[in-house]
Amino acid sequence: MRWNRGPMSDNVEDVRGQSGGRRIGGPRLGLGAMLLLLVLSLLFKRDFFALVGAGGGVPAGAGSGADLTPEQKMHEDSLAEFASAVLDSTQKDWAVIFPEFGSRYRDAKLVLFRDAWQSACGAAETATGPFYCPGDEKVYIDLGFYDELTSRFGAAGDFAQAYVLAHEIGHHVQKQLGIEAQVRESQRRRPNAANDLSVRMELQADCFAGVWGGHYAARGGLEQGDFEEGMRAAAAVGDDRIQKMSQGYVNPDGFTHGTSEQRQRWFNRGFRTGDPRQCDTFSGSPL
Repeated sequence: MRWNRGPMSDNVEDVRGQSGGRRIGGPRLGLGAMLLLLVLSLLFKRDFFALVGAGGGVPAGAGSGADLTPEQKMHEDSLAEFASAVLDSTQKDWAVIFPEFGSRYRDAKLVLFRDAWQSACGAAETATGPFYCPGDEKVYIDLGFYDELTSRFGAAGDFAQAYVLAHEIGHHVQKQLGIEAQVRESQRRRPNAANDLSVRMELQADCFAGVWGGHYAARGGLEQGDFEEGMRAAAAVGDDRIQKMSQGYVNPDGFTHGTSEQRQRWFNRGFRTGDPRQCDTFSGSPL
């Protein structure tokens, strides 16, 4: 993936080296319970540690970087530069697209943290993975997730990393277009359809990520193999694959993000068409 190094985006809040003195969590849990909460947090992209007050007493933003080797810090700083470049690229494209919907795009912020930080949606921790918080319109990422994307999920490559961030910005697009609010209201009124609606919203964010990817490719920003990296990343975080990894079997009733095949299909649709209007996952037809 071709990208230019430069100063950090004005929309990046790098809090990796800060310690706010606030503590996230309460009583410590045993190893088995902690592992269970970790799996649930990764699977559902929710902070299950915070729900039970089990953050283990981790200071918010406590990671000062002092425990990193010079090589590790250089690697992490390179990931931060890359995330900044992808953030600016995605948001510039959406700023051009939004007038087609009679609206003006409002930039999201990207918070780079280490170990733990506090968001308007609750505790952000490494275990939760990257997520978008509509309450403060910020994307939260512990850059260590990118290494986990390679080592644990088998989705290596810079465009795989870009896909993750573009997906979260897709949720910001949904917030601004009013889609997120409509889905939450529908989930409240139709609790039996809550999971299906969650899957449809996540797949639309995948499609929106593909829209940006297609625009980036049209500008000559991708290299051979980059598209395949994005597709592998989409497959790697499918509900069926994660369930199989974590519990050994697949339970479709527990899907919240879509299967590997669905996530690949909608990402590919956005990529090939470059048109967000082709990302209607709420039409009522089977996914």
